[in-house]
Amino acid sequence: MTIKESDFRKIDLNLLIAFAVLFREQSVSLAADKLHLGQPAVSGSLARLREMFDDPLFIRSGHRMQPTSRATELHSELMPLLEQLQSALFQQAQFNPANAKATVTIGMTDWVEMWLMPQLLPALREEAPGVRLNVVASDPFTDSQRLEGGELDMIISVANQSARWMEREQLSAMEFVTLWNPTQLQLEAPLSAETYAAQQHVLVSYREASSSHIDTLLARQGLKREISYTTPHFSALPGLLSMMPVLATVPQGLCESWQKTWGLRSSPVPLEMIPFDVALLWHQRHNSDAALMWVRGFIKRLVG
Repeated sequence: MTIKESDFRKIDLNLLIAFAVLFREQSVSLAADKLHLGQPAVSGSLARLREMFDDPLFIRSGHRMQPTSRATELHSELMPLLEQLQSALFQQAQFNPANAKATVTIGMTDWVEMWLMPQLLPALREEAPGVRLNVVASDPFTDSQRLEGGELDMIISVANQSARWMEREQLSAMEFVTLWNPTQLQLEAPLSAETYAAQQHVLVSYREASSSHIDTLLARQGLKREISYTTPHFSALPGLLSMMPVLATVPQGLCESWQKTWGLRSSPVPLEMIPFDVALLWHQRHNSDAALMWVRGFIKRLVG
C-alpha cells in the first residue's frame, strides 16, 4: 500500500494519543493529568479531534464523557496501530538464537576461514541452528567499498582500515610462524635468521607481489631468501610442504591444526616481527541489527 502524504496533513500523532487517553479516562481533567497537560490544552485537542473526524466523539453524561459510536469504532481500529507503532519506535528487537532465522554474509581470506570456521560452525549450529553464515572471499584492497556498499555484512580482516562509518573490534593478536615438513627438510627449531634465509620459500601473495615485509627485514641484516613459488591461497601450502623442501611462513592460527594433520614442524620467525591484529569490521548502520550484533558477539566470545 502506498501512503498518500496529503491525507496526513491535518494529522498530529499527539492528537491520537490524546484521543486514546480520553477514551480510557472519559474525563478531560483525568486525561490532562495522565498526559501531564493542562485542561485547556486537552480541551483544545478534543476540539481539533472533533473537527478532524467530523463527530462529537464524546458526549457528557453525568461526570463522565461517553464515547460516540464513531469514537468506539475509531478506538478499536487505532489502538492496535498505536501499540504497533509504540513497539516499533521504543522496543528494541529481541534476538532469540535458538529459533532465529537469519543469514549473515562475512568476508574473509582463506586462512581466516581455515582457522575460524572449524570451531565456529559446530558451536553456531548448537546455539543458533537457524543462523546461516555466507562466507565470501575478501580482498583487503576492496573490502571497505564492499562493506559500505552492502555486499558484505561483516569482514574479518588483518587490514588496518578506518572510516567514519566503520566499526572495528579486535578478535585476536597473532604472530607468524614458519612451517616445514621434516620428511623434506631436516631442520632444528628454533631457526636462526641465516638458516631461515638459506632455504627456499613459498609465499602467499594477494596482489601478485614477489616479496613481503619479511624480505625487508632480512635485507636489514644483509640476508636474502629465495622464493620459489607464490600463490594467493594459504590452502595450497600444506600439500606443497609435503612434497617440497621449502619453508612457509603463515599466521599462527593455522599452526596447530596443520601440524596435527600434516605432521609439520614449526619455528618462530627469526626476525623482529610485530604481531598483527585480526579484527571484525562492520558498518555503523548495522549497530541496531539484532541478528548481526549477536553473531558479532558470538564470534568475539568464541575467539576470546
